[in-house]
Amino acid sequence: MKRVAIVFMSAPHGSSAGREGLDALLATSALTEDIGVFFVGDGVFQLLKDQQPAGILARDYIATFRLLPLYDIESCWLCAASWRERGLPDALPRVVDAQKLEPDALRQRLDDYDVILRF
Repeated sequence: MKRVAIVFMSAPHGSSAGREGLDALLATSALTEDIGVFFVGDGVFQLLKDQQPAGILARDYIATFRLLPLYDIESCWLCAASWRERGLPDALPRVVDAQKLEPDALRQRLDDYDVILRF
């Protein structure tokens, strides 16, 4: 069975990449049990709670990330450098309990996967 990594690299609003990534993640969970989820660059914004996309006429899908444990998706990481570079405080609430890793450690973890899908 292939190990699949889903990498969120885009901000949640302004494109459909985040929603498409989440759809791919949930669909892939039906095919394999070994899925890793990574949040890198602007993708760290996918994790922020209490977003209000209706204000910009966008769909709210961020809350759906809370369902990942129901799909047995528990391996989630976020790039600590990306988080810091965007001025996000450590105590900021997130929709997913993703483990922060520095870029080198994150790359090593990503190297463990056979298939990498970027959104």
